[in-house]
Amino acid sequence: MVKNAFISVISQKEKEENPGSVEFQVFCFTNKIRKLTSHLELHKKDYLSQRGLRKILGKRQCLLAYLSKKNRVRYKELIGQLNIREIKTR
Repeated sequence: MVKNAFISVISQKEKEENPGSVEFQVFCFTNKIRKLTSHLELHKKDYLSQRGLRKILGKRQCLLAYLSKKNRVRYKELIGQLNIREIKTR
């Protein structure tokens, strides 16, 4: 498991200014998801971590859906920077 393989798309200044923004929350969830994914590659039967991962994925999906409805340009920028797939719309 690689400890320091985190992404640093959002600058330190932006983190201090608005930690409650949707982009920052999605950024934090993405870091947690990547950590849990690397953990689960080693520990395949850690079912509690799998459950936590699914919960975080759901929260991130809700935030991304909100952002795509409110501001499509910021949404496209964010998924491009974080290198994640676009959410499915119904």
